[in-house]
Amino acid sequence: MKIGVNTFVWTSPFTTRDFTLMPKIKAMGFDIIEVAVEDTALIDVPLLRKTARDEGLELTICGAFGTTRDISSDDPAIRRNGVAYITDCLRLTEAVGSSLFAGPVYSAVGKTRMVSPDQKAQERAWCVENLRGLGKIATDAGITIAIEPLNRFETDMINLVDQAIELIHEVGDPAFKVHIDTFHANIEERSIPDAIRRAGDLLGHFHACENDRGTPGTGSIDWVGVRDALRGVGYAGPVVIESFTPGIVEIAKAAAIWRPLASSQDELARDGARFLRQLLG
Repeated sequence: MKIGVNTFVWTSPFTTRDFTLMPKIKAMGFDIIEVAVEDTALIDVPLLRKTARDEGLELTICGAFGTTRDISSDDPAIRRNGVAYITDCLRLTEAVGSSLFAGPVYSAVGKTRMVSPDQKAQERAWCVENLRGLGKIATDAGITIAIEPLNRFETDMINLVDQAIELIHEVGDPAFKVHIDTFHANIEERSIPDAIRRAGDLLGHFHACENDRGTPGTGSIDWVGVRDALRGVGYAGPVVIESFTPGIVEIAKAAAIWRPLASSQDELARDGARFLRQLLG
C-alpha cells in the first residue's frame, strides 16, 4: 500500500501555481499526490504529469461535486453538466498517466432531502444511465472510477459500502469499484473493518481520515482493525489522507470545515504520513 495526500489539505481550487506543493509532499514521505479537480481549466495538465514524475510522486485524481454537477438531478442541463465534468476529469486522469478517478460521482455533495419512492427511483435511473456511459469512457482509458459513500449529512443516495456495491452491480461495468473514506464510514458503518471485508476485491480506493478529519491517529478510528482488514482483503491500492483547508470552494458547506483541525496543515499531513507508515509498515 502506498501513502498519499489530497490537495484539499492545503488549497482550493487546485491550480497550476499549486504544483509547488509537490516537493514538500514528497519530503513529508508521501508516494502519491491526489489532485482534487474543481476546474480542469485551471490546471496545466502536461506540466502536472511532468512535475509529479520529476518529484517521484504518483497521481490519483478525485472530483468535487457541487450542485451543478449532479448526474442524478431532475434538471437535464445539470445532468449533462455533471457528465461533461466527469468526462473532463477522466480525460485529465488519462493524460497525467493515472488509472484512478474517485469520489461521490453519483450525486451532488450536500444533496439531502426526503423524497418520494418514485422520485428516488427516477434519480437512481438517471444516475445508472449516466454511469454506464461514463464507464465506457473509463474502460477505454484504463481508468477505475471509485464510488465513495458519504455520510447522511452530505448525501441521501449512497451512505454505506453495501449501497455502493449495489449501485456497481446495477451499473454492471468493471470500471467501477468502491472508495471507502473512514470519516464517512465512522458515521455510517457499524464496523469499518467489516465494511472493508464486505467490499473485498471491489475495494478500489481508500481514504484514511480521522473521525474529526484531523490528523490520522489522533482520534477514535480503529486503525489496527482497519489495517488488518485491508491486509485481509489483499488491498494493495492507495491509502490517502483527505482533509480540508477552511474555505474550500466547491463543497464548502457540505464539508463543514469551520475551524483548524491541527496546528497547521503541514503538521496534519506530516504527522499523518508518519502514523500511516508506522501502521501499515
